[in-house]
Amino acid sequence: MIRLASLNTASTVTKSGLRTSLLCLSRSRLTSTSSSLATRSFSSKKEEDVKPKGIPYNKLTVGVPKERFPLEKRVAATPESVSKLVKPGFNVLIEKGAGSSSYFSDADYESAGAKIVEADQVWKESDIVMKLRPPTKEELTQLDNRTIISFLYPAQNPDLLQQLQDQKSTAFSMDCIPRTLSRGQTYDALSSQANITGYRAVVEASNEFGRFFAGQMTAAGKVPPAKVLVVGTGVAGLAAIQTAKNMGAIVRAFDVRPVTKEQVEAMGGQFLEVDYQEDGSGAGGYAKEMSKEWHAAAAKMLGKQCEEVDIVITTAAIPGRKAPLMITKAMVDKMKSGSVTVDLAAESGGNIETTVKDEKFITDNGVTCLGYTDLASRLPTTSSSLYSNNISKFLLSMGPQTTKVKDYFYIDHEDDAVRGMLTVENGKLMWPAPMPPPPVAAKKDDKPVEPEVIDYRAPYVQGAKQASYLAGSVLTVGCISPDPAFSAMFTTFALSNIIGVQVVLGVTHALHSPLMAVTNAISGTTALGGIHLLAHSNSAGVTALAAAATTLSTVNIVGGFIVTKKMLDMFKRPTDPPEYYHLYGIPAAGTMAFYTAGTMSGHVPEIDSAAATLSGLLCIGGIAGLSSQSTARLGAASGQAGVALGVASTLGHLHPDLGTTAKIATLMGIGGLAGKYIGDRVEPTSLPQTVAAFHSLVGVAASAAAIGDFANAPSPADLDKVHLASVYLATVIGSVTCTGSLVAFGKLDGRMGSAPMQHPARDQINMGLGAATLGAGAVVMGGPEVGTGLAALGGALTTSGALGWHMTASIGGADMPVVITVLNSYSGWALCAEGFMLDMPILTTVGALIGCSGAALTKIMCDAMNRDILSVILGGYGTKSSGKGEAMTFEGEVTQTSIDETCSLLMESESVIIVPGYGLAVAKGQYPLKEMVDVLRSAGKKVRFGIHPGELTIAAV
Repeated sequence: MIRLASLNTASTVTKSGLRTSLLCLSRSRLTSTSSSLATRSFSSKKEEDVKPKGIPYNKLTVGVPKERFPLEKRVAATPESVSKLVKPGFNVLIEKGAGSSSYFSDADYESAGAKIVEADQVWKESDIVMKLRPPTKEELTQLDNRTIISFLYPAQNPDLLQQLQDQKSTAFSMDCIPRTLSRGQTYDALSSQANITGYRAVVEASNEFGRFFAGQMTAAGKVPPAKVLVVGTGVAGLAAIQTAKNMGAIVRAFDVRPVTKEQVEAMGGQFLEVDYQEDGSGAGGYAKEMSKEWHAAAAKMLGKQCEEVDIVITTAAIPGRKAPLMITKAMVDKMKSGSVTVDLAAESGGNIETTVKDEKFITDNGVTCLGYTDLASRLPTTSSSLYSNNISKFLLSMGPQTTKVKDYFYIDHEDDAVRGMLTVENGKLMWPAPMPPPPVAAKKDDKPVEPEVIDYRAPYVQGAKQASYLAGSVLTVGCISPDPAFSAMFTTFALSNIIGVQVVLGVTHALHSPLMAVTNAISGTTALGGIHLLAHSNSAGVTALAAAATTLSTVNIVGGFIVTKKMLDMFKRPTDPPEYYHLYGIPAAGTMAFYTAGTMSGHVPEIDSAAATLSGLLCIGGIAGLSSQSTARLGAASGQAGVALGVASTLGHLHPDLGTTAKIATLMGIGGLAGKYIGDRVEPTSLPQTVAAFHSLVGVAASAAAIGDFANAPSPADLDKVHLASVYLATVIGSVTCTGSLVAFGKLDGRMGSAPMQHPARDQINMGLGAATLGAGAVVMGGPEVGTGLAALGGALTTSGALGWHMTASIGGADMPVVITVLNSYSGWALCAEGFMLDMPILTTVGALIGCSGAALTKIMCDAMNRDILSVILGGYGTKSSGKGEAMTFEGEVTQTSIDETCSLLMESESVIIVPGYGLAVAKGQYPLKEMVDVLRSAGKKVRFGIHPGELTIAAV
């Protein structure tokens, strides 16, 4: 989205730099169609089957004559603008040699689709004539009753208006564009030409001035900087200020409109003020005529400035009147010899008394006075290109802008730009355009406005309640704690939750996707539960469940870390310095060797606990490292080391026999190879859904380990309530995670429709499945025999799996990124339940860390996407289960633009909003985009990013 504003010369961007960046972006294949096209708006509205208003372009001929005004080198159309007229159907006639003074050959025009003809043919055979200077009487006679678009200056040319009326002609005046119309800035030829004039004025002054503009200190002596005074800070004045400032001069500026002070100072100029209060702001942004008292005060101030400055450039003008005299001969007489004055108002009488129109005049005291009226023509190629853009875009807007019917020319009085510039229509005088009707005054509400009462006490009451709930909950857990081991585990759980929240809040939004990937990989520590079960298995069924948990968890670990690396690689530039993270393998290997030697010696029994603690700390570091791009890769390495040490500490603690160790190694080897195979083959565009698929493996592993543990118990009926609850929760959460992740994968990968399931009884189905799951849990908590308990767990597994599938399917594809964070959190809670079940603090620590960090990330993304977190968790609860009525119709005009046109839009913009997507990072287009943003910001443009969390925010620059 680009908000266009009038061309502010202080913000002119280097077009070549922008074009280079945009070309890099297009080469990154960011567009789904052609790399040279960018869609700015979209419409799916069908055109009504009615006869269009106006005349089709293919029945109209546009003519461009050669400009014959003295010293004029510009032309009203360039080959580029001609091609834009020919493409939709216009026939274009160009007078022979019309563009030669602007360095456009007849061959260039013919290549663009125009026909080269003699002058008489242009005037007599064209339906619409595009011109720059006002036409002469003879030219208008040839025009007859057809249409002309040109500068006309109707207030200064009454005879021209009368002739147009007598001939029943239609005329549009390019100088009558409503200056306050935002859309009209595209057609504002006065501004585009004034910009060039202001720039050229400084160039001409520097050519006549005998010193550098910038000051210098050399061995040969000191050269002071030139002092430039700009009178009038419209578009031309601002261009002059910027140019002079860029050349190193000290710039002062003066204008009757105080509102321009901020613009002048933003460019580094000093705004001069008159010691007399009167606002000179007039209608349409122009200046108004000031009082005699003000003129006297201004003359005093300007006289003093003329004594000090080296160059004076004046641009003051009042529409329809003679230019005001700002610098008198007496002021010029006080200027130093060698000084220069440039009068941009010379054509309308001049602002400087010593100005001679179209001449260079040197006063007796050695001041060079320039009164050139062809400054824009001294840059004919650029000025012609800008003017041709203004006039051709105006022509192409007449009709389609309001009727929304392409390729039909229609004069619509409802179009503010057309009505403002329409001077004569079929011989009827239409100038000046009528003022728009005043806005309807809002009906006043006579009801007294009650003052808003702010309850300063409320937030403290709410905070006190939350503190009470927390304290009460913790103490209640202490009251029902069955043994010291549970209390110690709960302490680990609570502290891990706090760490998880604090760590995820420090992660930059741009790294939320790698954060989910690394937490998913770490959640593969469900392998520890499988290993534990393998070491204590007493049946083939339990061994099978343990083998599945171990293998699938290892697939997740290896594949998850490969996906994390691929995500982080998107942020890596080819020019970045080399990285040596492999060196961290040395302390990792040393730690493993130290631990292996210690645990095998049998003399340091507590080393297993220390290794598990170190493993948890490394996993915490893995998440904390994603707080910035500079430490993200170190965080991934820390996570890998933490998981590896966790596996080693578990084996050291269990001391399985050689056969079991070989079995564990084989299963993890198979899982590792499978994970590497999957991770290596995942395309960058499939990384988010791959994370979702890996989540499902963690869910299966957690459920398998929980059911296996229950079946492996010598007497399940003798298990305590904490153990039974942990088995049940691990089974249910794992099942929900598995099926929900598979649905999320299907929607993100395009294997399922992205539309939400809209069953009328959605909420009732969810509540029924939830109730059935809770019912099965009640049976499990009753301490049943193994057969009944396994049946209850199987029922809970089935109903919770159906619940996870149905809740996720009831959420639209646009919200799947949030769903993935929820499922990521679930995998952590399942791991945490395993920790309580197996009395393994490392699982509790890592599980609580992942679960709480995932929950915090879910809250962040829900807030950013304006989603209700409870609705997302409960499968859309609280929203309509079925859509009724007609679908929303998107209306608007489809506009396609080339790279060069996009550069022009950016050059003319004041504020730019960029909405990057995931594909931007996939193509590594963020780096040329960053270069483009730097160019825009260095030129004073306001650049912002609108990042949708639905894109997983990996494309942030």
